[in-house]
Amino acid sequence: MGAQANKVTEGINISVDSQFRNEHSVVEQNHYLFTYKIRIENKSEYTVQLISRHWDIFDSANEYSEVEGDGVVGEQPILEPGESFEYESACVITTDIGKMSGTYLMERTIDKARFRVVIPEFELILPQRLN
Repeated sequence: MGAQANKVTEGINISVDSQFRNEHSVVEQNHYLFTYKIRIENKSEYTVQLISRHWDIFDSANEYSEVEGDGVVGEQPILEPGESFEYESACVITTDIGKMSGTYLMERTIDKARFRVVIPEFELILPQRLN
């Protein structure tokens, strides 16, 4: 079981579930891989398109990195009202505790108005640290 978070911005619901992946981590070399599954639900009355993403990634050694780019997993999905899009990605940090948050830049297709949707902060925690 991983960490979960949820946030709604302007009718766009973002839910996140993150998990530590021991099989892809090398703890002895401070290489901790976490996957995260994101579900984007359009609960607004407008058709929207995901244009770009911005991530803020922190670890417990006060290391910080930013990631920006077009779309997600090579796509810029268009979501009609009531539709959703899910994808999974991964992040590597150098400590056993960290966190991520960010925003998606969305565009309404009807008038090309752009707005930012908050990706809720979620934790990246080695399961053994929770005991």
